[in-house]
Amino acid sequence: MEDEQSIRDILVELFEVEGTSTTAVATLPEAKQALTTGSFDLIVTDIRLGGKRDGGLQAMAAVGLLSPDATVIVLTAYPDNDNRHASRRLGATHLLEKPVDLTTIAALAAQHGVATAIFPADGPDTPLARQIRTE
Repeated sequence: MEDEQSIRDILVELFEVEGTSTTAVATLPEAKQALTTGSFDLIVTDIRLGGKRDGGLQAMAAVGLLSPDATVIVLTAYPDNDNRHASRRLGATHLLEKPVDLTTIAALAAQHGVATAIFPADGPDTPLARQIRTE
């Protein structure tokens, strides 16, 4: 869930590997629609999805109802305490400040069993993944 086309394209490329299904959306209505069509193991969302101050937070609320077991990685260019606390309350597993290194996202995904072009799902115990887990 990312409104910036270039970031969305990069994330799709990161997660489009054999055995992984990827759904990319740019707006809150698209996110809600996608969530009603199936369950997800991992969700990466921009906190200001669709340019709305709370678009990503609303998406996380929908995730909590429709895909409650999903790991949620939140991306934000606005890492203030209000966003941090609201994201945690809504079930965010990780909150990352933009710009985010793709290797960090891939390592976090691998820790939760989701394959990427950088790390296979069965390899979450890579040195980088161990380093990120301890930080």
